[in-house]
Amino acid sequence: MKKRFNIKTATPNALKALIGLETYLAQTSISKTTKELIKIRASQINGCAFCIDIHTQDAVANGEKNQRIFLVSAWREAEGIFTEEEKMVFEITEEVTLIHKNGLTDETYEKALQFFNEEQISEIVMAVITINVWNRVALSSRLAIGERLA
Repeated sequence: MKKRFNIKTATPNALKALIGLETYLAQTSISKTTKELIKIRASQINGCAFCIDIHTQDAVANGEKNQRIFLVSAWREAEGIFTEEEKMVFEITEEVTLIHKNGLTDETYEKALQFFNEEQISEIVMAVITINVWNRVALSSRLAIGERLA
């Protein structure tokens, strides 16, 4: 694939804004593990090898077990591997990432309130939105695995 634009040089203020979202997310109540699981699942859905590579490595460095990372794409069938809260996060991640299919449904939102308060749900949604933006940047600019974005 032919390399395209570099967001760092083509639109540095856009990159700065995206980094601002990451700075915000670093201060939220969402655990690092949950953030990485969100990033991995959304990136799988979007087919972003660049982001899958980065975030699986980050998850391992953060102490995540390989088995759980390998099973993210099959989380519904992976009995006993993910907590109910993590399954809820995956459901939110999928519905927000696949927004064209209805977005975050009332049913999922109501179930999420059993595990999270409104602020936490908003933080989860912002984490999903943010990785979706990064996926779109990486795919649109054709970032290669191992390449540095910034």
